Amino acid sequence: MDNQKILIVEDEPGVLQFIKQGLEENGFIVSFAYDGEIGKKLALSQTFDLIILDIIIPQLNGLELCRAIRKNNTSTKIILLTALGSLNDKLDGFDAGADDYLVKPFEFPELLARIKSLLKRTSQHIDENNSDHILKVADLELNINNKRVKRAGKEISLTAKEFALLEFLMINKNKVLSKAEIAEKVWDITFDSGTNVIEVYMNFIRNKIDKGYATKLLHTMVGMGYILKDE
Repeated sequence: MDNQKILIVEDEPGVLQFIKQGLEENGFIVSFAYDGEIGKKLALSQTFDLIILDIIIPQLNGLELCRAIRKNNTSTKIILLTALGSLNDKLDGFDAGADDYLVKPFEFPELLARIKSLLKRTSQHIDENNSDHILKVADLELNINNKRVKRAGKEISLTAKEFALLEFLMINKNKVLSKAEIAEKVWDITFDSGTNVIEVYMNFIRNKIDKGYATKLLHTMVGMGYILKDE
């Protein structure tokens, strides 16, 4: 993990020092900010491998900061670290563009494991894709490196979570994926039958990749899940 840079935006000095010390002991280069505005300036002016954001911070809250970062940077991994732990809070965080969500109080080894997992995923993409890596389903293309999606040559704009969902569907093309599997792999949550978040996001995806095209790629398998088919 040597020389990998992490930004922490956290307004509680004790928590900030706890995380900073643990990361530095594990070989990371750590920068920090106590409020969202300073965090934004650092995040947009420097390059970081990963950013840890508290949600309830002064000036600019963590969700707003996450969205601001994502407008300019789709590749840096972002972990939201917060006391807000309901399912809706987590979904709001993922919708803002976060890659992971850890609820306070937490054990440092769990945070470190999540950081290493996200950074490993990034390095695997880099190692495996020295040239642009493109997933294809029929005339739909997804570029893992530059986060661009096109269908029949036309560019499609996706949020970070929509991109992650479509990437998961394309990696598993022609395979029926259950809601539980999608919830676990894309949202990192246990599927709650009382929420319709997966249906909502599938509709978002369907409207963006299938609307206006004669051949529909995304299909609902009643009682089973969803499938992205190139046939």
